[in-house]
Formats: sequence, C-alpha cells, structure tokens
Amino acid sequence: MIDGLLQAVPDFGPLTWVLVGVAAYTLAAYWLDGQGYVPESVSVSGPITTIHTKRGRAFLDWLAGPKRFWRAWTNVGLGVTLVIMVGMFLLLLQQGRSILQNPPAPTPVNEPANVLVIPGVNEFLPLSVAPEILAGLLIGLVVHEGGHGLLCRVGNINIESMGLVTLSVIPIGAFVEPDEESQRTANRGARARMFAAGVTNNYAVTILAFALLLGPVVGSISVASGAAIGGVLPGSAADDAGIEAGDRIVMAGDREIENATELDAYLATSTASEVTVTMGDGTEAAVERSLLVTRLHGGSPFDREGAAGVDVNDTITAVNGTEVRTERGFREAVGNRSVVELRTDDGETTTAPMGVIVRATSPDLPGVGGTADDHPLNASGFPARDSFTVLSIAGESTHTPADVTAALAGRDAGQSVEVVAIVDGERRTETVTLAEDYRAGETGGYLGISPVASYGGIQASSLGVDSYPAAEFLGLLTGDVETAIGGQSVIGATLVILLLPFIGAVGGAQYNFAGFVAANRNFYEVTGPLEPLGGGVFLLANLLFWTGWINLNLAFFNCIPGYPLDGGRILRASVEAVVSRLPIEDKHAATRAVTTSVGLAMLASLLLVVFGPQLLN
Repeated sequence: MIDGLLQAVPDFGPLTWVLVGVAAYTLAAYWLDGQGYVPESVSVSGPITTIHTKRGRAFLDWLAGPKRFWRAWTNVGLGVTLVIMVGMFLLLLQQGRSILQNPPAPTPVNEPANVLVIPGVNEFLPLSVAPEILAGLLIGLVVHEGGHGLLCRVGNINIESMGLVTLSVIPIGAFVEPDEESQRTANRGARARMFAAGVTNNYAVTILAFALLLGPVVGSISVASGAAIGGVLPGSAADDAGIEAGDRIVMAGDREIENATELDAYLATSTASEVTVTMGDGTEAAVERSLLVTRLHGGSPFDREGAAGVDVNDTITAVNGTEVRTERGFREAVGNRSVVELRTDDGETTTAPMGVIVRATSPDLPGVGGTADDHPLNASGFPARDSFTVLSIAGESTHTPADVTAALAGRDAGQSVEVVAIVDGERRTETVTLAEDYRAGETGGYLGISPVASYGGIQASSLGVDSYPAAEFLGLLTGDVETAIGGQSVIGATLVILLLPFIGAVGGAQYNFAGFVAANRNFYEVTGPLEPLGGGVFLLANLLFWTGWINLNLAFFNCIPGYPLDGGRILRASVEAVVSRLPIEDKHAATRAVTTSVGLAMLASLLLVVFGPQLLN
C-alpha cells in the first residue's frame, strides 16, 4: 500500500519542490509570528525573513582600531571598484544593445531561472554541492556587509543595527544599517570608502580562496589512472554490459589502461569481438562489441534520406557482406574501396561512396598575399569554399587525413594530380595543379583542402562511451591553462575558472565542472601532504571553489552603477564631488539627473540580458 502511495506522488521537477518548500516555510513562519514565538528582532514578510541584531558593534569598534591601514586598504579597493564600474557600465550597455539588435536564441545559459544562485533551480548548480554553495554565499554576504560596518566605524559613522536576510532558509543578503544623521555628516571620502569596502573584501576573499585552491589543495589532487567514463550511449555495447557514467576502466582484456587515449588505441587495434574490462574498484564487465554510430558528419554520403542511409545510434553489422564488430574490422572490410555497402542492425543496406570529407581552405592563401585566383581548386572546377568528399588523389584511396598526406607526399608545387571526389552528390574527376604550401614549416605542393572527417563522415564506437576530461579540468584548476586549453593569460585563466560551472554550454566542452562531485570524484585521488584528509580534500576544494566563485560574482554585480547597489552609491558620491565644483545652482537636481539616468540604463540593460532572449524571440 505504501509503495502504491509513493508511486502515486507526481514526479515534480526541482523548481516545483522548491516552491512547495518556500510556501510551507512561509505559512509556518506566519503562524509562529502570529502565536508570538518570533522575537522582535526577526521580521517576516512572505518568504523573506530579516534578522536584526545590535551585537557585534563593540567588535567592529575594536577591529576598526588601525584606521590608517583600513583607509589605505579601501582606497586601493575604491580605485579598483571605479575601474570595474566603468567596465560593467560599458559591458551592460553593449550587451543590451546587442540583444535588441540581434536577439540570441534562448539557451540554458540565458534562462532566467539560471540567474538565481539556488542549487537545483539553477541547472548549473547541482544539489550535490548545495552546502558548499550556500556556505560560499554566506561567507560572501558576511564579509561584504562586515566591510561596510567596519568602514562605518573607521569613518566615525554610527551603526543602528546589522543583520541577515534569508529566502526561507537560504541566505540571500546581509546588511549594515548606518545611522542616517552621522552618515549624512560624514565626508564624501569616508562614505565612498564605506560603500567600496564590501566589494573590496569580496575581492580579498576571492584571491585567498583561489590561492588556497590552486595551491596546496588542488596540488594534493591527481588524476586517477584509467579511462574516465563521463557518459554511456544508450543501446551501446557498454550500456548492455552495465558500464555506467562515473566508472573508470583500468584494464581492457589483458592490457592496462592509463587514460582514455590508451583505451581508444586498444579499441582501434583489437580484433576481439568480446572483451572483459576491469573498473577501478575491481569489478569486471564482459562487453560484446558492436559498432554503434556515434556521429555522422552533415555532408556524409551515407546521411539518411528517407528509409535508406545511416543515422546516429544505428549499429553497423556488415561492410560489403563481411560481418564487422570492431573498429579494426570495419577498416579492414572497407580496404581501398571507394564505394561500400553498409548493413545496419535493422536489416537495411546502404551503398555510397567512401572517402575523406574535406573543406577547402581560405581561397586568398593567407601568408603569401595570394588571391582567390591563386587557389589550386579555383581553376579545377572543385568548389573553393564548400565541403566535399575526396575518394582518391593521384590514384590512391583517401579515407583518412593520413591518406591525404601520404598521397601528396613528395609532390612539389606546379605538379598536377588527379582528384576524384563527390560534389553535390555527383562523382567528379578533375586535374588540380598544386600551389606553394604557405603553412609555417610546410614544404611541397599544396592542394588547398583540410580534412574534417574520415570514412565518409561516419564515427562509430565498438564500446559506446564518452570520456570525461578529468586531466583538462584539473589543469584549469591548477592554473595550467596553457596545457589544458592553450591559453597563457592570468585574466583568461580566471575567466575560464568562472565559466567552469557552465563551460559545457558556452565553451564547447562536453561537460560542465561544478567541483568534485559524485559524478566525477572517482576520476581523482588525493596525494601529497593533504593525503591524510582523504575525501575531506574534495570537500575543501569545493568549498574554496564556490567561495571564490560566488565572492567574485558578488563583487562584480555590486559594481553595477545603479542604486541600491554599491556601485550606484559610489556613483552618487562621485557625481556629488564633481557637481559641487560646477557653477550651477541646483546641484542636487543635477546629481539626481545623472545617477537616475545611469541607473535606469543599467536596469533596462539587466532586464534585457535576463529576459531579452525569451521575450524577443
């Protein structure tokens, strides 16, 4: 009976359950408030709870003792904040204008729900790291508002109260409430430093968190040996064998596997139709290999048209009547043929040309000052812009980029070669005169093509798994950006770290990185001086990552020059300082006109950034 009741519960999404929880919290809070159980220092307004306290003022008075140091500290922070304010102003204006002129298509990145820093609601913030995210948010809010309070006392501005704002149980804000009269009588410099103190502290926490993360913590984490499995394709041999995402293959057959490259090499050369793979935990899986089509290039001659053709998720069972179950068996069955017949698991057969799909290189021959007329394909009749399938060069079959290189080896500029290709579905044979090879370090004849896909654009796997880039992600976290992605800029490295939670959506990666979570923790191991902490190192790494990530984003957001953000308050203080020196009568009106105009522009830009892709498409 209980099982039946559980099955009857609707399978709501995370957002629905969050809303149910918020509603339940709100009803409970109102009931407790009505019964007199909520103290006067706590106010309830819907799901928003505000907690006031006067405690801590004596501590701030003590901490504000070295006033000269704190003024110097926040003067530096104020200068940095002003620069970032200008950058945020220009960036938001440019983004808003770009969205108005050319609205981008809605994507998960620009989904309004993904602006919220709420794990489970924001699809890039998994529930598995919710404690670390909330801890980072709480740290960011406390140091931000603590900075305001500290500089209030440094500038002799009295504090009425301090407190925390929560959305149900999630901290969404903290505050320091200065005394209005003492704030009004304080000089502009003291007020500006007070407004910049929160952002400055967020920068400091970011630097500290990332320094600890990129230094001793991640330095104690290494990539575990084996091929990390990020995903298993449905209907693949791995799926049938019970292999799952998060597994780590350390042995295939009798060969030890150190990484995904070695696994691919084994699959490419092994002829065994059945293979036993061993996981990192010692479990084994018997795999009956079968060639699952994992990708089909858009220009493939085998692309399905109607009932005929090959499609992704088809399984190739035979080539020219020869049964195939492995990558090597597929290559051997194709041989040197330029036309092959493929049979798939649904019994359908498809006959089509087999070659390497190429794309013509830039027709202006960069580096030698050439023009489109100089391109070797231009006079041959082949398209000098589109992609097409090359079957042979100089009588040699071409199924892979290596075949193209071998066919052109030893040939010089001015020589002519016969090229057989499929262009727009038609077989064509043309004679092409090779040009000088303009590429750095290259000599010999240049045909003007760049291979993009082998074997007719068919990519097939006899295992059917996606590898997880564990080493690349660890390289980014250790600051080894040059190895991981080829970059060398410190600013670029910081931006990449900020993009890691949604790098799969914006950076072309296959996976996002939200820290060392259940889905990827099996791919790493703890070594070095922190090894005695064991799995605690992963928890510490996640806490530092999300603390730095949230604090930096919190600082950037507060640098937007719009009221009531710190950037808006600093803008007002700066405009007042400039207007006070101008020969105009109504200085207050002039200040208000400038700050209101900038604030409205920022509000409109923010609304466009958050809601524009959905509303304008």
